[in-house]
This record gives sequence, structure tokens and C-alpha cells, in this order.
Amino acid sequence: MTAMERPEGSGPIETDVVIIGAGPCGLFAVFELGLLDLKCHVVDILGKPGGQCSELYPEKPIYDVPALPVVTGQELTDRLLEQIRPFNPVFHFGERIDALVRQDDGRFLLTTDAGKHFLTKVVVIAAGGGSFTPKRPPLDGIEAYEGTSVFYSVRRMDDFRDKDVLIVGGGDSALDWTLNLQPVARSLTLLHRRDEFRGAPHSVNEMRRLVGEGKVRLMIGQVAALHGEAGILTGATVKTSAGDEIISVDAMLPFFGLTMKLGPIADWGLNLHENLIPVDTEKFETSQAGIFAIGDINTYPGKLKLILSGFHEAALMAQAAQKIVYPNKKVVFQYTTSSSSLQKKLGVK
Repeated sequence: MTAMERPEGSGPIETDVVIIGAGPCGLFAVFELGLLDLKCHVVDILGKPGGQCSELYPEKPIYDVPALPVVTGQELTDRLLEQIRPFNPVFHFGERIDALVRQDDGRFLLTTDAGKHFLTKVVVIAAGGGSFTPKRPPLDGIEAYEGTSVFYSVRRMDDFRDKDVLIVGGGDSALDWTLNLQPVARSLTLLHRRDEFRGAPHSVNEMRRLVGEGKVRLMIGQVAALHGEAGILTGATVKTSAGDEIISVDAMLPFFGLTMKLGPIADWGLNLHENLIPVDTEKFETSQAGIFAIGDINTYPGKLKLILSGFHEAALMAQAAQKIVYPNKKVVFQYTTSSSSLQKKLGVK
């Protein structure tokens, strides 16, 4: 459920755990913490759950989630939301935690950019890579087309149906969306500054097959100018070794990478390494007791940035968090397959 408005002056929201980030790792953390009777509030700067999965590639297939041969980012998000429903987490979307201060009693006072306050015993940072900002192509006037004809992510493939699409870039995102949008677009042009690609070999091979069949046009060069008016793109000038060419474009997708910024997290007194948060591999706790980091935002020897790794980290983090919230409670490890008490929490009949 989402947060309801609280009366002004009603004091901070008190809870067991505040999770920063509502991506897959943050959502699964709700599940693991819920099994241990820990109540969670989840804060995310985005306007909906799912993090990068639902924001950057909601319809892109993911192939390496255990027991799910293929699942889209949005489907994975929906399944996680269904899984955590019994624990009634409270979501606070469109807000960013700007300040974190440890109190005399050991709890943390967190403040959002909207002025909301939380008082919690445990903080879990599951913020992916921090705040992602797409790198904007250096083109005059591109801002006028952003959100109407120029997009930095694909939320609905159907938005590009029967359009002349220009994809710019040479990495995985550019290749993946070339393959995924080709069947729905009226025409699709892939533009890269050189005839070498950084994506997965099978994606490169599939792209070249489509080019050979005339279903995708591959151009080597760069965009020199955009053409259109009132935010509606009609064409682009492409500079190639053979000269300039104006091509018809309804929608442009530049994939120049993302700039990762930790934002306010960098000011919380945590040890940092190359914009990541070092953690131990027993509890995934940061340099500050009671503050944990899971998912892509953390680092440790052998770290793999996989969703399944984040799920593993969430499970171990939850065991440590319970000891902080309930220091005198005996921890008895149980399996959901055989524990009637856990099944009751999950609503199993």
C-alpha cells in the first residue's frame, strides 16, 4: 500500500526497517524481513515499484532469474509485489531520503526531500546504482524533443508501433531494443560511430542478420542535427564518411549510457569505494552498524551484479536485522515448506 498523508506535526513515522529503493532487491527484502516479523516502509524516488526493471526495461526479457526461464522486468516486479502482499509494506514513491542521522538511542532519523520523517532501527539501502541519469547527446535543441520524440528508455514497446525509429549507440541497450522494436516499428535505423559493437555476440549476430535481410538499416556515423517543431521530431541529419544524409525519424532512442550518482547517500558517513558501498559478506552491513546495503549498490570481493545475488544478500541481511530489532529474541531458522507459523504469515490455507 502507498503512504497516506499524515497530519502536520504528528511526528516521525516509526517502523522496524526503512528500505531505500523499491527495485527487485528492495522488494524481496520486504519478504525476508516480513518472515521475521519486521515491519517495513519503502522509499523510492521513482513513481512506482520495480526500480530499473520497470523504469528502463519493463518489457525486456530477463533470462537468469532462477526457475523463470524468461520474465520481463514488469512481470518480475508484479510477482514480487504479489509475494510480499501478506506483509503490508508501506510505499513512499516520488521521494528521496535526503538526510540520515543516528539518534542517541541508536535509531536512525531519516528525512525525505518532501519533509517526511522516519524513525527506524534498521536502514537497508537497495538503491541499485544510486540515481541514474541518461547521458544526453550533444545536440542543439534536443531538450525540446525529450519526452515526446526523444526517449532514453522504453516503457511500452507499442508506443513505437508504426514509427520511423532511430536508435543511437553500440552497447547492449541499443542492440537489445533494435531487436525488440524492429517487429513493431515502420522502419528502424541503428546508428553507431563505428562498425564495432560492445554488446553480447549473439545480439550483434542477430542485428547483422536483420540488416542483411533489409529489416534494419545500419548506419556508421553520428547525428549532426535534429529536425522538427513543437517537440515533434520529423527527421535527423546523419553525418557519415560519405557525407550528410537526412533521414525520416519519428522517435529517437539515444543509448549513450547512464551516469550513476549516489546523491545524498554519499553524505551519510559510510565508507565508499568508486561510488559503491563496501559491505561484509556475513550480514551485508556497511561501515555503520544497523545500515545494510544490498543489490547493485554494494561491493565486496567476488561481487556479481545479478538479481539472484541481491536476493541472497537480502536473506542474510534480514537475519542480522532481526537481531537488531529484537535483540533478546531467540532466532530459530525455519523453512517455508515445513513451518506452519511461516505459512500462516503467508496466508497459506
